[in-house]
Amino acid sequence: MRDLATLPKAHLHLHFTGAMRLDTLTELASSTRSRLPASFLEGDPLRVPADRRGWFRFQRAYDTARALVDSEEVMRRIVLEAAIDDASEGSRRLEIQVDPTSYAPFVGGITPALEVVLDAARQATVLTGVEVAVVVAASRVRHPLDARTLARLAVRYAGDQPGSVVGFGLSNDERAGSTSSWAPAFDIARRGGLASLPHGGELLGPEHVRAVVSSLRPTRLGHGVRASEDARLLDQLVRDGTSLEVCPASNVSLGVYRQRADVPLQTLLQHGAQVALGADDPLLFQSRLTDQYQIARDLGCDDVTLAELARGSIRASLASPTSKRTWLAQVDDWLADEPSPQAAA
Repeated sequence: MRDLATLPKAHLHLHFTGAMRLDTLTELASSTRSRLPASFLEGDPLRVPADRRGWFRFQRAYDTARALVDSEEVMRRIVLEAAIDDASEGSRRLEIQVDPTSYAPFVGGITPALEVVLDAARQATVLTGVEVAVVVAASRVRHPLDARTLARLAVRYAGDQPGSVVGFGLSNDERAGSTSSWAPAFDIARRGGLASLPHGGELLGPEHVRAVVSSLRPTRLGHGVRASEDARLLDQLVRDGTSLEVCPASNVSLGVYRQRADVPLQTLLQHGAQVALGADDPLLFQSRLTDQYQIARDLGCDDVTLAELARGSIRASLASPTSKRTWLAQVDDWLADEPSPQAAA
């Protein structure tokens, strides 16, 4: 078995506050004398059932962390540390997802909030060698009109270089609201050249995936694992070229599956789905990018399959064709190298 931390890969599903290091969170809490939930202090992954009460517990923990992100300095720190952590795990590309509304009160509005993240992404790219791009995400628990405002803002900063906005997403509890209500915002983003990157198919099943596909026309689907319950739907996603951002540790922590062995990764791969593994919210779930590949290995993926998962993440990224060719060749090199005795052990 080869070292998974050296496998070249892209990281396409990582939320801004959820990317924070636990040490950073505890430092911020200490400096402001803020009280943290026991799940943070004990250092154990947050685990909640996949019901509304469980989601409330997750969201409360997330909001506690987000409340400590109250300055430009902290925002920049999150981006840089996320890129450093990704670099240590073989990531060549990070597409970090942010709703600037959450941080606007501390930096003068949603435009300055987004500009801070974009500038930090450019600096992190230079300092770490990881290409950092940004996905602007609306929230299902806010009004769809707010999403249109965010979409227009995201389009203003659209580009194909690191430190640009490359996609528009929709996150938070997918059971909230009517999916079609966000279609106008996604139309704005799509006309402005942004990829459609909504969440769907985690807490809700195939029918909701169909609604997301029909209304929002995703380029990639955040999570999407519940599509495995309907072979015809999964085949449609494959035909449409819709990649799935699968986050195994998150699925278990949020009660979608009882244990890691239940995550239907093999089903997705056997149907030919292009899968990009992601960490989602490592701050809460205490499981980073390489851990997701280890879970895949534990689920029966050999190194050839793991290399194909890495290729899938690279192909599904919104990086330039030149960068993709370089990284895909590096994956081939990783697979061609014999595993070291330490890695095999």
